[in-house]
Amino acid sequence: MKIAIGCDHGGYDLKEAVRGYLEEHKIEYEDFGTFSAQSVDYPLVAVKVANAVAKGKADLGVLTCSTGIGISIAANKVKGIRASVCTNELCAQLTRNDNNSNILCMGGKVVDKENALRILEAYLNAQFEGGRHGRRVEQIEKIERHPDADKLIIC
Repeated sequence: MKIAIGCDHGGYDLKEAVRGYLEEHKIEYEDFGTFSAQSVDYPLVAVKVANAVAKGKADLGVLTCSTGIGISIAANKVKGIRASVCTNELCAQLTRNDNNSNILCMGGKVVDKENALRILEAYLNAQFEGGRHGRRVEQIEKIERHPDADKLIIC
């Protein structure tokens, strides 16, 4: 398994904790920055991690910013990405089980390092369950491909 990681300045400390976890557990990763707490625009980092995942250069991604929200919005603009903000282990597990999420997003002002590592572990250990969840992920993918997505959805 290879993980693409990245952050902005607000998520730098959290990303460093994630990097340490990956090294400790001998999980291959590529770090797309930032490499300090100096201010940087999160969309520029998010797109690098998202492209690595979307193009198959990494199996999963982890992005951090102050809340996880902005960086997830930017990552989700890349076709094929399902980036999820998680604040606890249950959300991390279920976003992989149910949504086949491929990028975990967390916020340095929202979760502390200890909780972030538990969230990361839950995310990495979870697997997509398919079944009825697969149908829903396929619907998301159709929306992504179709210019008039609202016409695809039948209630």
